Amino acid sequence: MLFLAEVSVEAIFIPLGILGGMAIIFALLLAILGKKLAVVRDERIDKVAKLLSGANCGGCGHAGCDDFACSLVKGEASINDCNATPKENKDKIAEILGITNDGEETAVVVACCGGVNSKDKYEYQGYGDCKSMELLAGGNKQCSYACLGKATCVDNCPNYAIEVGMEGYAEINQDKCTACGNCLTNCPKSVIKRIPASAKVYVACNSHDKGKAVREVCSNGCIGCGLCAKNCPEGAITMVDNLPVIDYKKCIGCLKCVEKCPVKCIHEFKGKSK
Repeated sequence: MLFLAEVSVEAIFIPLGILGGMAIIFALLLAILGKKLAVVRDERIDKVAKLLSGANCGGCGHAGCDDFACSLVKGEASINDCNATPKENKDKIAEILGITNDGEETAVVVACCGGVNSKDKYEYQGYGDCKSMELLAGGNKQCSYACLGKATCVDNCPNYAIEVGMEGYAEINQDKCTACGNCLTNCPKSVIKRIPASAKVYVACNSHDKGKAVREVCSNGCIGCGLCAKNCPEGAITMVDNLPVIDYKKCIGCLKCVEKCPVKCIHEFKGKSK
């Protein structure tokens, strides 16, 4: 025969009461600490975020527009890091933040004109994407700085402003491009660069190798001869690590560098059509 032990009401409800009281105390403590330790969100962040493009493209180097807005309010970023936001909105953001918006707009260019003139080190078979190709020995080009021409930038351009032409390297249609930066962040070889939108020339090469090494792998690559720097009447070009660097504040757009470059890797930049 099974006998059930007699259990008093107190033995059940007293522990439950203790546990319930402890739960209430902890809840009150959490509520108090939550208010004390809460981080107050600056109301300007939401105002700035609403004025940004909303593309969340990552071209500014931040994890979306809200993160970029937080950095702007904190003074850790520049309004002109975002090229997808129109100037009138940037002016409004500057007014909210109490700063001036005198930064220059930028454009993006492909710093490589190798393509079919850049030698291959193997014949790639597989999914036609630069990122997947780059995983295999850094890509199929003997030049480690070259555009791979497999259209990762094309696939990631929201404005259909990029194409890989017959020459085998990416080219940007400036009339369609908003300089959002998607192509910059997705290019595994980092051959897409920003230049001022008012620029007249740009260097279409990304190699830092010496001339002889460049000529062995690409007939269109910069050989670091320095003729562009020597012939610039304004001293706007300096050679840095075997590659010309243009000081756009000094450049007057005379195109002497384009004329004198023996391998024609300095290109005229025409920007958007008028």
